[in-house]
Amino acid sequence: MALDLNGLAVFTLVADEKSFRAAADRLGVSRSAVSQAIARLEASLGVALVQRTTRSVGLTEAGLQLHEVAAPAMADLRAAAEAAANLRGRPRGQLRLAVSSIAETFLSGHLLATFAEAHPDVQLDLTVTDDELDIVAEGYDAGVRLGEVIEQDMVAVPVSGEQRQAAVCAPAYRERFGAPSHPRELAAHRCIGWRPAPKAAPYRWEFAEHGREFSVAVAPEITTNDMALMIKLAVAGAGITFGMEESFRPWIARGELVPLLGRYCPPFAGFYLFYPSRRHVAPKLRALIDHLQRSR
Repeated sequence: MALDLNGLAVFTLVADEKSFRAAADRLGVSRSAVSQAIARLEASLGVALVQRTTRSVGLTEAGLQLHEVAAPAMADLRAAAEAAANLRGRPRGQLRLAVSSIAETFLSGHLLATFAEAHPDVQLDLTVTDDELDIVAEGYDAGVRLGEVIEQDMVAVPVSGEQRQAAVCAPAYRERFGAPSHPRELAAHRCIGWRPAPKAAPYRWEFAEHGREFSVAVAPEITTNDMALMIKLAVAGAGITFGMEESFRPWIARGELVPLLGRYCPPFAGFYLFYPSRRHVAPKLRALIDHLQRSR
């Protein structure tokens, strides 16, 4: 049986995008051409791979098994081809990244702006998300997250120093209500909490004492999934909020926010760019890695 590499490439893209139309748009071909490529691949293998409905695209059991192996293999082939092509030129192509919303150093603007200027043939496509994505299955080249939540089979490159979490409030709030001396006293204060999604429980505030970690389930007076709004509310005196110290630093420096409970907020490993462990790293991703390492 001849290996249909074109069909496999189309199949992995359809599986990643969960859409024939989106796959066709990325390939620059018609939806009919994508459908025909999938049909030829299924015919050559003698098994259905894709389940089509009027509203969605899913994978059969055989499709799931094939995608699990084919997706990283196709990524390796693309990376090898790009590496060969770019021996005579500059890194090029779309570089898709999934970045945590709290990776302040990476998202500050300067780092990405200088990379884009240095590599005009690379198109950055960033999705800022706190969802726990499988970057391979979702078609990303790399991601940026806290080191403690990155899977061990990934290659990780530091993009920040150590991080700390912090509880903060406005000076006016502290003057009016006082400051907690221990995290357990937060229950008596007005708190501004964070949740990742509408139906998710508010994030538990994490601390450490005498080397032992513990969390506090505060009962927020206000809850949101927007860190910028949390900061605005805290500056306005609405209560105490909690997050990455780096996110609050400009407001702390201007005296608009004051840190609380610092002795219970030890440092931990920071943010990392991570990507699958492969023999070939695409030149566009290698260029970003080199840029990050030069910028540290």
